[in-house]
Amino acid sequence: MYQPEAYGIALLFMLTSMVCWGSWANTMKLTPGWPFQLFYWDYVAGVVLGSLAWGLTLGSMHGGSGGFVSNLLQADERHILFGLAGGVVFNIANLLLVAAIEISGLAVAFPLGIGLALLVGVLLNYLVAPKGNPLILFSGVLLVMIAIVVDARAYWLREREARAISARGIRLSIACGVLMGSFYPLVTKAVVGPGGLGPYAVAFVFAIGVALCAVPLNALFMRRSLTGAAPVDFGTYFRGKTAWHVWGVVGGMIWCTGMVLNLVASHAQIVGPAVSYAIGQGATMISAVWGVFVWKEFAAAPRESRRLIPWMFLCFTVGLAIIAITPVLSR
Repeated sequence: MYQPEAYGIALLFMLTSMVCWGSWANTMKLTPGWPFQLFYWDYVAGVVLGSLAWGLTLGSMHGGSGGFVSNLLQADERHILFGLAGGVVFNIANLLLVAAIEISGLAVAFPLGIGLALLVGVLLNYLVAPKGNPLILFSGVLLVMIAIVVDARAYWLREREARAISARGIRLSIACGVLMGSFYPLVTKAVVGPGGLGPYAVAFVFAIGVALCAVPLNALFMRRSLTGAAPVDFGTYFRGKTAWHVWGVVGGMIWCTGMVLNLVASHAQIVGPAVSYAIGQGATMISAVWGVFVWKEFAAAPRESRRLIPWMFLCFTVGLAIIAITPVLSR
């Protein structure tokens, strides 16, 4: 399998991961009026196909026992269960995040959900595989969290008719944050130790976990939405436009590409999962870049909202730079 050890390449993988995680949701904007539950079936298919594609290409380079197929066959049951569990936990967190956004909006769901996920995820990953100077690492994490909060404030001020903050939206956001921060350490546990999975193999096992969880859970949400939306059925799914299905698969493959690259980077000796996850979760700011510069979400926003955008990007850039240099300063 292909495994870069040079930090420059590993950093490029992490930054690409961040871009992928922050960009896949653009495919949803290309399916207007298509219920998320129906989009999600194609998204999950894209995640599985993406993990398989990377495993059979980069994951199979040079062959040997570290190759994708060989690694899957040699891994023990305990590590495979950790990988599946990571996929299950991620899938639940992802669906809760979407429901929280629909109920309370980005201004509540993102700082609570993604901010908490960043903190929980980096802390747990560092405990599982302690690499890097914790003071430097968590200083960068703090700045990225501040950027997320500033981003949320900007969205809040943009909305002239702000939604009421519902207790259910807050509970869903907190639950999402805890779960979203917990899935990556489970994946890390699937990798470490004898009989563990390599980054490409664990990405595939993770994707299977996502799919196994999505079948009953997303089917349930089609009938009983957490947001109170009208039920949808599979007949509607099969009547959907071909382009909508294609964009769903593309969205899943983009997210999965980010996951694979993040895992490969975390596998490098100098990096570790805490740094890799922290940089990947900067995806929130990438989605903000899309919103500000491509989708023009702030074009008609009040001045006090637009004034926060430069501060958001400044905190994010400095925080990301601090996290990125953590492995170098820790050598």
